[in-house]
Amino acid sequence: MSRTRPRDIREVIREEPLMHRPILKALAGGPLTVPEIAAAIGHPTEEVLYWVMGMRRYGMLAESKDPTDEGYFSYAAVGGGVPA
Repeated sequence: MSRTRPRDIREVIREEPLMHRPILKALAGGPLTVPEIAAAIGHPTEEVLYWVMGMRRYGMLAESKDPTDEGYFSYAAVGGGVPA
């Protein structure tokens, strides 16, 4: 999604609960970096970063121990993955 102006951060954070399912679905095939998750779900990387950090904080995602060659950590679903 290409935008000329970033959305208000409050709006992005408010959407986090709605984004759990698409993010977990993207991670069903294995760990991905934030840019890879953004590409998979079709949202801007800067927004996906907020959602992933929220999910990480609440134990839904875990990050890899080592970054990729590009310096990104990958994230994997913890537990059952996509909720029913």
